[in-house]
Amino acid sequence: MISIEKLIEHVNKADSADALLDAVENLADAKSELAIPTLIEVLGFNNPGAAVAAVEGLIKIGESAVPQLLENLDTYNYGARAWMIRAFAGIGDPAALDLLLKAAVTDFSQSVRRAAARGLGIINWSKVAPEKVAIAQEQALQTLFLATEDGEWIVRYAAITGLHSLGNETPEKFLTAIANKLREILTQEPEIVVKARIQLALEQLG
Repeated sequence: MISIEKLIEHVNKADSADALLDAVENLADAKSELAIPTLIEVLGFNNPGAAVAAVEGLIKIGESAVPQLLENLDTYNYGARAWMIRAFAGIGDPAALDLLLKAAVTDFSQSVRRAAARGLGIINWSKVAPEKVAIAQEQALQTLFLATEDGEWIVRYAAITGLHSLGNETPEKFLTAIANKLREILTQEPEIVVKARIQLALEQLG
């Protein structure tokens, strides 16, 4: 069995895009906390395939990756930021909630807004203190409502997906508000694919 140190070395010494992808996939499969810094570094490379593998690796590692992700969040590299938010979203740790709330509606990059909107729907609410859950869910709800008005259809689509997921995890009062909002925007949404996603959410949320 190859050591984590050797797997990291393979990433650092990769001399082609394909070699980097293979090395990152192998490192990600190890699910080791020792791999976190290297996987985060890969998110800033100009290699989407390797970035996808790194995100999947960070998600597999889970909550222990969140502190280092937060520390290394790159404000200036929108590509890396988008990948990091995908990782936050996949992990679902509420420690990243404030970041997702802000990014979903204010970030310059549409890919970041899209990733954040999706992530707001899959927060692990059981990790939030009971007395804070309702407030946090209300923040997510209102932010996703704003995101449904985004100028980019892919962000609106992600917001619908987020609302759909949130509706499955929240009390009846939130579900009612979500359903009412979805019916409202269904009449205004110009993109067929987004309208179809709204209809799916309404059908499945009942």
